Amino acid sequence: MRRPTLIAALATALLLPLVAHAAEPNRDTIFPPWQHGANNDAAPRGLSFTVPQIDDLADFHGDVSDPKLVLYVGGNYFFAMAPLVAAFEQQHPELKGRVYWETLPPGLLEKQIAADGTVTSGNMTWTAKPDVYLAGLKKVDGLIDQGVLTGPAVPYVTNTLTIMVPAGNPGHVQGLSDLARPDLHVAMPNPAFEGVARQIEASLKKAGGKALATTVYKTKVADGRTVLTQIHHRQTPLFLMQGRAQAGVTWQSEATFQEQVGHPISHVDIQSAQNTTAIYAGAEVRSAPHPDAARLWLSFVRSPAALSIFGRYGFKPLTSAASAG
Repeated sequence: MRRPTLIAALATALLLPLVAHAAEPNRDTIFPPWQHGANNDAAPRGLSFTVPQIDDLADFHGDVSDPKLVLYVGGNYFFAMAPLVAAFEQQHPELKGRVYWETLPPGLLEKQIAADGTVTSGNMTWTAKPDVYLAGLKKVDGLIDQGVLTGPAVPYVTNTLTIMVPAGNPGHVQGLSDLARPDLHVAMPNPAFEGVARQIEASLKKAGGKALATTVYKTKVADGRTVLTQIHHRQTPLFLMQGRAQAGVTWQSEATFQEQVGHPISHVDIQSAQNTTAIYAGAEVRSAPHPDAARLWLSFVRSPAALSIFGRYGFKPLTSAASAG
């Protein structure tokens, strides 16, 4: 009787890793880029070489050699950029295949502007001087005041926060106050360069006062139960799919995109009294290399065609009341 028992034990030991691996999301699915080249405006593309998690520049899009419009876009709507650019190019065919854009956090894009458009990723360094900077309205207004951007700011859509969770909500998150739970590991945007962190902190204070914000952004960071992201629109869903966290506050649109593409991601609504609304805006960069194209884009982003695309992901058209707030 002992031999069958030993054989069964060995078989179980060998099969368990295979079963566990089979239960994980497909590796090529969970690692960026998530849009299979759709966010690349270059044509022709030459050699195609992308290795998820190894060689992957997910937030740089297009051909940098001779673009006719360079956009620095806060990464909160990276997923909307491909259809937006396609619609823009339908209206302006002379720019087809000549738009280059980056979707990094606004604070990092600001640093790149200060570096005259030069950026290094891995072993590669290149320069793409921006024509348009797009981020939150307060950030855009601040950079206009500093003389980095040329006013006026052009606001166009709004967005609200949500709590992104793995499918099935294994952490049983019901609201913002749950983020303070000792048993819950969370991924949160870094206040150092991700503007959304300011809105999140405001919502945490609405939900549980300064104590809740301190627990999530100080106490749990110190003990490792809150991990601060460098680029939350990529890292938060990835960490959730990898099981490294059970919740993370993001923009509603980001959770909507993850659900639309079939990733094992869901979300928990934040009640309106605790939520925060962001206004997205853009402005021309001072000394933009392509000022005429910059103005065309700033006109386009608040057009019915652009607003329809934003609407697919839950963005709301800007109203006069939101603008005043």
